[in-house]
Amino acid sequence: MEQYVTPVVEFVRLHYLWAAPAAFALAFAESLAFISLLVPAWGALVAMGGLVGAGAIDFVPVWIAGSLGAALGDWVSYWFGYHYKERVHHMWPLSRHRDMLRKGEAFFRKWGALGIVAGRFFGPLRATVPLAAGIFEMPWAAFQLANFLSAFLWAGVLLAPGAIGVALVTS
Repeated sequence: MEQYVTPVVEFVRLHYLWAAPAAFALAFAESLAFISLLVPAWGALVAMGGLVGAGAIDFVPVWIAGSLGAALGDWVSYWFGYHYKERVHHMWPLSRHRDMLRKGEAFFRKWGALGIVAGRFFGPLRATVPLAAGIFEMPWAAFQLANFLSAFLWAGVLLAPGAIGVALVTS
């Protein structure tokens, strides 16, 4: 994963005006069903927190952009599940990993809106829980409330260790 994280973080360090758009794109990819399996974005977001702590980029714009990217990724995953519920399990990668959707469904059914919040913090569930919420027609308003609240929490949690750690070491 380091081979992908280092160039992204170095780009953001050199071009700080791109920090917020990069955080948005990384969080969107990390939260989007199917794509999240291919894009190891969380590591770059944690490393960007280090740039915040070093004073190279500002926390608030990166946090907001990352939060909105994550929320939009989940929103698209929910929409996709809602509109393509009958065909989703035949699509890659779910066609090869049928257990992912079953786990997402079980998690979603057990926890409901809290599952959306908790699922954001657990790897493969991050993108499959919103997909399952759409497939099983979770009410839109409840989904969006959990989606946006968890997105802001998640982005803050990813950025905070680097931001606080670097700030403590340099002070």
